[in-house]
Amino acid sequence: QVQLVESGGGLVQPGGSLRLSCEASGLRFSLYTMAWYRQVPGKEREFLAAKSYRDGRETYGNSVRGRFTISRDNARNTVYLQQDSLKPEDTGVYYCAASGRSRTSGPYDFDYWGQGTQVTVSS
Repeated sequence: QVQLVESGGGLVQPGGSLRLSCEASGLRFSLYTMAWYRQVPGKEREFLAAKSYRDGRETYGNSVRGRFTISRDNARNTVYLQQDSLKPEDTGVYYCAASGRSRTSGPYDFDYWGQGTQVTVSS
């Protein structure tokens, strides 16, 4: 049974930082492209970042490029999202996702999803 478990969310002030973690089990982690998405009530799930299993290529959504960094530790079956210079509009539920594809173009390319972790950016 595949499980993706996110952690590290919470309340942070504008301009602050957080690091989210997502630990995977039940799959061969090194053969999956991992990604982070964000969802806000009433809006579509938004792509944030992905890291390919094949060549380590990183891609970022326009709203977070230059502020967020995705990384992965295959030995720990864990993907991370370092979030810096946080803004109130970064508030939402953050999900990690796993895809067997080396390149992804949208949420439908992902096979597994975590349950999400809440991030709130507020003073």
